[in-house]
Amino acid sequence: MVDKLVNSEANARRIAMVEGCFGSSGHPLGIPGRVLVGEGVLTKMCRKKPKARQFFLFNDTLVYGNIVISKKKYNKQHIIPLEEIKLQSLEDDGPYRNGWLICTASKSFAVYAATATEKAEWIAHINKCVEDLLRKSGKKPLGEHAAVWVPDAEANVCMHCNKSQFNVLNRRHHCRKCGAVVCGPCSNKKFLLPVQSAKPLRVCLTCHDVLTKTKNNGGPNVSLNGDLSMDSSGEDDDDDDEDPENLSSSNEAKFYGEIQK
Repeated sequence: MVDKLVNSEANARRIAMVEGCFGSSGHPLGIPGRVLVGEGVLTKMCRKKPKARQFFLFNDTLVYGNIVISKKKYNKQHIIPLEEIKLQSLEDDGPYRNGWLICTASKSFAVYAATATEKAEWIAHINKCVEDLLRKSGKKPLGEHAAVWVPDAEANVCMHCNKSQFNVLNRRHHCRKCGAVVCGPCSNKKFLLPVQSAKPLRVCLTCHDVLTKTKNNGGPNVSLNGDLSMDSSGEDDDDDDEDPENLSSSNEAKFYGEIQK
């Protein structure tokens, strides 16, 4: 069904509309062979709190952005190649339900759908697109993915030393290897994680020790210790800006291609 949409006028109009909603701040999306498979609002677990984000699934990429005006304007466009994506379903636990992890090489995060049916549809369509893309390209699935960050609210004390309490002066940091929330002294080392970045990234002391041992035993990574007072490893989540609107994931998802079984 998706292949039949490649050259259709309906597909071209949908993609042009998505481009227009992102405006000049977004990247061009209308490339030959691209199909808009589905779209909808998901609740993304950001560093500080859950936020509503608009997602667009294409047959080769996943795009999402902040909602400025519902169904009319979006910004902070993020583009994730489907070849990098691995999904992992989450059990319903606590206030958040119908969730799953979207794991990629540079960033991994949790999202939640409004209903169990929408969750199943999103997962099925994304997995089918990834499967078709890898089959056509002959590539293998990515073997290593970035850790999911533990939300700030889930850690009042450092998850490494279990002593240092966070406050205005004692900031929270995230280990780029395990995703734990740690204090400055417990994350004062960097390590090169080539899958995530060309620059050494902040890691906790435990992960640094493990990575150093791996390197000394013939691993490919190179460590770098140094002053982290000018940390350029992307400590702040640029997807954590406040929303212009207080929106929830109440907009029903739409899918334009049937999954062939």
